[in-house]
Parts: sequence; structure tokens; C-alpha cells
Amino acid sequence: MTDLNAPALQHTLDVAPPLLPAKILRNDADAIAAAHELAAIVRPTAAVRDRERQLPWSEIEQFTRCGLGSMTVPRAYGGPQVSFVTVAEVFAILSAADPAVGQIPQNHFGILYSLIGSATEAQKKTLFTSILNGARIGNGGPERGAKNTLDVRTRLTAAGDQFLLDGRKFYSTGALFAHWVAVKAINDEGKQVLVFVPRGTPGLQVIDDWSGFGQRTTASGSVLLNNVRVSGELVVDNWKLGLAPNIQGAVSQLIQAAIDAGIAREAIDETIRFVRERSRPWIDAHVERASDDPYVIADIGKLKLELHAAEALLRKAGRVLDEVAAAPIDEQSAARASIVVAEAKVLTTHSALQASEKLFELSGSRATLAEFNLDRHWRNARVHTLHDPVRWKTHAVGAWHLNGTLPARHSWI
Repeated sequence: MTDLNAPALQHTLDVAPPLLPAKILRNDADAIAAAHELAAIVRPTAAVRDRERQLPWSEIEQFTRCGLGSMTVPRAYGGPQVSFVTVAEVFAILSAADPAVGQIPQNHFGILYSLIGSATEAQKKTLFTSILNGARIGNGGPERGAKNTLDVRTRLTAAGDQFLLDGRKFYSTGALFAHWVAVKAINDEGKQVLVFVPRGTPGLQVIDDWSGFGQRTTASGSVLLNNVRVSGELVVDNWKLGLAPNIQGAVSQLIQAAIDAGIAREAIDETIRFVRERSRPWIDAHVERASDDPYVIADIGKLKLELHAAEALLRKAGRVLDEVAAAPIDEQSAARASIVVAEAKVLTTHSALQASEKLFELSGSRATLAEFNLDRHWRNARVHTLHDPVRWKTHAVGAWHLNGTLPARHSWI
């Protein structure tokens, strides 16, 4: 257990505080209640924010205020360390209300978990304490123009007793809202490191140039790094994650799957509301209400069944991650975690895309009017499910069950 009385790194004080004080949750029930509370706040204005590309600044501050940002901080460092089952449900609840509010903190939690296996005790103390105090972590990992998502060209070079960080990042979800931007870079030894750059550091620039047709308000744009001077105390040896089996990738993917499950939930609920309140029945159905059309009824039943199956696998995946994380992790247990999450991801992807497409087929032409902005559900589902190709998930599942092949070990499986 870490000594909570040990001195923190000086850079904790350099990070701008959140606008609102952060609550520290006590347990899983607190986290679920907080998610429902926040969802009720963000849902009424989600369609307007999407239409007008209004960034959810207030909503993210409320996310911090209600304590959800520190829900996975280990108990040894003062956090509630909620279960992975709860993490998945929190993200599904928030993403049903507004999937942008769900996606913005997704990397915050993936990065927090990675610290357990890569950061020093002093770094954990500093960063976890910062999160408990309300700080947020943004992503500075992916790069455009690289040969693949694992190809990192950003460089960290020694400069006296400090380091200089240079590079350009994209898909930097959460960075615009963050107090820490976690930047993947290659050091002078050719190893990958994760550098925590405080917001406002000279040479760090975060640009909202995300123009995707879905997830419009995630600000998943660019991070520019021009001779950014950082202390070695804030450089985490991320390469250590590859030395031993771990579930860092499975944790990241569980959150991705939960976001898609939330999108599917809301798309189906929107369909039901529209059919009940606004749609006209087809003439050949010979019914007074669209909700009495037998084909519509059957399709709603199918959508609900598919969603419930996806949610059941999502809960199972969370339980498996909880079991695996509670014991020493080996190659087989790490693989088991990745495979069960991959199975959930396949179904949540299908459910989100199918539900958001069926919304229009079952609701009719009126549902396409701009005043309702219902196309945001399909746009959000289509864009977010592109995060990692689900075809490789089905391949990994088949290879595991058929040949006992271990899945790849990275953040996308």
C-alpha cells in the first residue's frame, strides 16, 4: 500500500483546478446513482449540442463534480475502486444520454488503469491524488500519417535535467477538457513512454479541429507539441506494460463497448417514443396506431433481444475483468479477459448500428426531419464503432476457441 503521507511531485500544483469541487464516491451504488443524476442533466440538451456543435463544458464539469472521474482510483490511494461491471454500466448510462459525454472521459480511465502497471509509486501518488481532487486526463496517443495506430513518431529528448517533447497528435479525445494531457512518445532509448503534460505548459496547443459527422462534440482533434519542456518526474515508463500479461487493453475495450451499448439503448427508446407518438401506420396493416403494426412490433422485439444479449455479455465481461484483476494475471487469464470483452464489443457494435438504422425504417419519413435530429444516433454509432474494427474481434474470438490462439496484447483488443 502506498504511503499517502509521502510527498507528492511538485507538478501537482501546476495543474489548474476544476471549476467545481469533486466528490469522492464511496462505493458502486454511489457511482450508478451519480451516473443517473448526470444523465438526467445532459439528456435534455444533447440534441441541440450535437446540432450546433456546442462543446459540453458544463456537463464535463458536472462529471467531475459528482465524483465519477475518480471512480476507478484504487482504494490504496484513497479512491472507491468500483467494479468493472459498474464502470461499464456508468458509461452505458451516460452514453445513452449523450455519447459525447460518455466518450470524452473514456481515455481518462484507460490511462488511469495503465498507471497501475507502469508508473512509479511517487507518480501514482501524484496522479491519483490529482484525480481525486478533480483533475481530468486527456488523450495524446494516436497520430495521423503513421503506418498504423501503434506507430509513434512523437519524440522525447533529454535536455539537461529535463526533457523536450515534440510531435503532433490527432483523435485526442478529452484533451481539450483535460488538466493533464497524456502523450505517448519515444524516448532517446527507443522505448515508448507516457508523458503527463499539465494544461497551459508552454509549447502545448490543443486544437478543436474534429470535423467527424458523428460524436461531433467530443473535440477529438489535434494536440501540437513544440519543444514542450517537461520534468522526468512526469515521464511514465509505459513500455513496462509489455513486459508481463495485463488487461489494460481489455479495460479500454470494455468502455468502448459500453458506449456503443448506451447508443443502442437510446436509439431503441427514441424509436419506441416516435412510433407511439408521431408515426402513422402503414395502410396495409389495417390498424389505427403505428405501434399496432405487427411488423413494427416484431422488429422492436428483435432490437430489444439483441440489446439485452449485448448487455448481458457486457456484464459478463465486467465480471471476468473483476475476477482476473483480483488474482495474479497470466497469459491465459489476460487472454480470457480480452476475448470476453471482444465478444461483448461485437454485439454492442451490431446493436448500436442496427438500432440507429431501424429507427428510421420503423418511424417513417417524418423521423428524418432536421427538427428531431434523430440521425445523430446513427452518426454517433457509425463513427464511434470505427474506433477499432470489429471484424478483428470476431477473428480473435474464433482463433481463441478453435485453435487456442492468444489475442494480441495492445489497447485495441
